[in-house]
Amino acid sequence: MKRIYFGMTVNERLYVGGLSNDFDTCVKKKDVEGIKAILKKVELDQDTIVEIINSLELND
Repeated sequence: MKRIYFGMTVNERLYVGGLSNDFDTCVKKKDVEGIKAILKKVELDQDTIVEIINSLELND
């Protein structure tokens, strides 16, 4: 599997993936499942996703 987002920051991944606005919308709505789905699309691992959710104070 080719990793197209390798070496990019989270913001860069979201921008390149065209998902920045969707991510921002999910954060505003506190849609944790939507955030998780978006972060998976940009090839983030589960541990990193959990860290991001925790940093946003949007824990399940």
